[in-house]
Amino acid sequence: MESADRAEEQRDWTDGHVEQWLPVLPGLDPVVEGAVTRMKKLSVHLQRVREQSLVDFALDRPEFDTLHKLAGRGGTATPSQLATDLDLAPASVTGRLDALERRGFLRRTPSTTDRRRVHVELTESGRATWRGAMDMLGDEESRVLGALSRGEQEALNDMLRRIMVLAEARG
Repeated sequence: MESADRAEEQRDWTDGHVEQWLPVLPGLDPVVEGAVTRMKKLSVHLQRVREQSLVDFALDRPEFDTLHKLAGRGGTATPSQLATDLDLAPASVTGRLDALERRGFLRRTPSTTDRRRVHVELTESGRATWRGAMDMLGDEESRVLGALSRGEQEALNDMLRRIMVLAEARG
């Protein structure tokens, strides 16, 4: 009950937002409006942290996305696999790989079995840069969800899953 009492004492921006709109929209459900507005504001907050992490690690979004997909494949892939993962034309991936290779974040090596194939491999520098940007966001996610106990985090995760199942079912 102590955490519920603490939550009632603390106000956030959304509390004022809901209070402002209740007289204007008498049918407004303050619980639904509060939850949806908080989810949107949290999403925007985390997006800002993500963008700042890219600035801090001198990456642009396409570079980060390419490193991320490469890391997600265990650090090695072919250019065509990356093109598929990134939903890009192979020529677009080539330009990204060129830039990342110049920065020392990846290396391309010819296949030993098929001279027409190339393998792309994340370098230690590329992995450290990608990981640093990821950790910055992960640290903030842990910080804000640290307001909840582990059980509350699990309950929130389960509740959001139920909501997303309905949202995804609509397409």
